[in-house]
Amino acid sequence: MVMDPSKTPDWQIALDAEKSMKTVQTLADELGLKGDELLPYGSYMGKIDASCVLSRLKDRPNGKYIDVTAITPTPLGEGKSTTTIGLVEGLGRRGLKSTAAIRQPSAGPVMGMKGSAAGGGLAQCIPLVPYSLNFTGDMHAVTQAHNMAMVALTARMQHERNYDDEKLLKLSGQPRLDIDPTKVRMSWAIDFCAQALRNIIIGIEGDGRSNDGFMMRSGFIITAASEIMTILCLSADLADLRRRLGKIVVAQDRHGKLVTCEDLKVAGAMAAWLTEAVKPNLIQTLEGQPVFVHAGPFANISLGQSSVIADKLALKVSDYHVTESGFGSEIGYEKFWNIKCRRSGLVPDAVVLVATMRALKRHGGAPAPMPGRPMPDPYTHEEVGMVEAGCQNLLRHINIVKKSGVPVVVCLNSFVSDTRAETAAVRSFCEQAGARFAVSEHWAKGGEGALELADAVLDATKEKNSFKSLFAESETFAERVEHIAKDVYGADGVDFAPLAQKKLADLQARDDAKELDVCMVKTQYSLSDKADRIGAPTGWTLHVRDVIFHGGAGLVIPVAGDISLMPGTGSHPAYRNIDVDPETGTVKGLF
Repeated sequence: MVMDPSKTPDWQIALDAEKSMKTVQTLADELGLKGDELLPYGSYMGKIDASCVLSRLKDRPNGKYIDVTAITPTPLGEGKSTTTIGLVEGLGRRGLKSTAAIRQPSAGPVMGMKGSAAGGGLAQCIPLVPYSLNFTGDMHAVTQAHNMAMVALTARMQHERNYDDEKLLKLSGQPRLDIDPTKVRMSWAIDFCAQALRNIIIGIEGDGRSNDGFMMRSGFIITAASEIMTILCLSADLADLRRRLGKIVVAQDRHGKLVTCEDLKVAGAMAAWLTEAVKPNLIQTLEGQPVFVHAGPFANISLGQSSVIADKLALKVSDYHVTESGFGSEIGYEKFWNIKCRRSGLVPDAVVLVATMRALKRHGGAPAPMPGRPMPDPYTHEEVGMVEAGCQNLLRHINIVKKSGVPVVVCLNSFVSDTRAETAAVRSFCEQAGARFAVSEHWAKGGEGALELADAVLDATKEKNSFKSLFAESETFAERVEHIAKDVYGADGVDFAPLAQKKLADLQARDDAKELDVCMVKTQYSLSDKADRIGAPTGWTLHVRDVIFHGGAGLVIPVAGDISLMPGTGSHPAYRNIDVDPETGTVKGLF
């Protein structure tokens, strides 16, 4: 019996579906995987040796490639993962061999505001609890590899302080790196939203000892924002990942030279933590379609994409592959378009732009809906005027996708509170904007509710594609930021702080500058760099206050506005609802 998602929590729906789910071996057989290409983790999860599969199927044509992105979200999200899963279920209902690639959930959102990113209702992936919590250990491996670099760096700094050159060389077999403690570029990582760890002092000596570490300012970022997560997303294989780990910049020496993980002789050990993590994970939708899970979330402070490896794998074993990009299209899709596709060589056949009445009303002037609090009145009553006003934000996002030359399908992620008049207003607006439009009820009805969306996407993939980069090869990093600000965000221009100007100039002078990409950091709640500027703001300037360099990932990262690489835990965290049945061990309350 199919449960009613309006009356049944997600975890209960998942628990019921798991009683009859396919084994991971069945999924692998349906995908045509051979021999040892599947590495089972129990009966219902597994890893795939992608290198073997890609080598065996190198001459097989790719399936159709579809990216799911969204309009500017509210703090409650737009349901991109839910839509990704629902679309794959809908394509399955049409008898098509379809797969999804989604990002592994971070413990921060799982225990914080947004939940597990497993989808929801009748459009979610299972098994829910292991996927949401420990899974196959990738998040742990990235955290360990990241902190391995910090252990090597801080130990080296302590030894260089304590020993003269001769003794240092004798003890370590390595000459002095002469690391400048005021120019450390890296911090620690933890997979929680822990604002108390953003800025800390480490290495405080006890009882006058000199062996308690090197005392200095430090801090933590969330694991998903680690450069190693980005490297995992963009790497072609283990060899490429190992090479990139060695190029991670951890600090500068006292003469301004960059110090890397290869200099610290730690890149090999970091790679050892990641030998299994480089392999994509395999689970399934509620309706039994394969779902690949690889790399992490947070496109506002990181890359926020499912991995290149997972997408390349899925395109060889399915006819239609749906991947997802984090947050709104000006962040997630822009990075998919100008970074991930450039690195992978893959070209999308269609883009799904997810919108909700909730977000449209917010951009039309309604108060922000907040997790754990009652919904303000506009979200529970018909407000056609607000919806029409909010469509200006939708239009900006439609035009962003169109600028890339890819057909766009606007998906109205349907809620039971949506009215016919509101839906008609959005449909009319999209038709006037030249975008396909579909209402999808995948949350309430699973694949059956996503047939209109599936048909619109199938139609879009038949359209001629004119995919093109936003940038010319000759453009400088500063010019690329200007392009993103003006042509994607809708800003009048960019104001670079002096520090940001200097860092961009230094990076532009590098011999490998042509190999680097620009990866913006900014708020996800507005097209601008100010979270409270809703709708489609005009007459504003993007303020770039700093630039981060990820040498291993090959990214120049301008930081716009007030945003942190370590999110905070709010006053209504999800962990309050999570508990365990002491008799059965069943985890309850995940969503």
